[in-house]
Amino acid sequence: MSIDVTIARGDDDALRDALNRLVPQLTANAVTVTPDALATIIESEGSTLFVARDGDAIVGVATLVTYRVPTGVKAWIEDVVVDESARGRGVGEALARAALDEAAARGVRAVDLTSRPSREAAHRLYQKLGFDTRDTSVYRRTL
Repeated sequence: MSIDVTIARGDDDALRDALNRLVPQLTANAVTVTPDALATIIESEGSTLFVARDGDAIVGVATLVTYRVPTGVKAWIEDVVVDESARGRGVGEALARAALDEAAARGVRAVDLTSRPSREAAHRLYQKLGFDTRDTSVYRRTL
């Protein structure tokens, strides 16, 4: 498997179909990615959608979210998902490294991410890439 990771630059049916196949593998709360939603993601200055391909097949995606606050430029890696058929082959690592490289190019000093406790393989990958568990609490308020 030769994985090629690129930044999504335009809306296309294959990418939208892949997102609608991949995102439900990440969360039971997946919503359908529409052409408008994909365009909004791609056009956003604050998000960068990375696409991993094995040949013509899209086998994974990840999003880097960057934003400026008074203390500097911050970043999160979000929605990393690798197709079940491609797991364990370095796709997640390639996606994460691409996101980290882009974050560094944007002047980000630290990148955060969250991962459910059940995602043990993902935790091993993130630790391998130098991520440390933070002593913090993440709060969420559903609106």
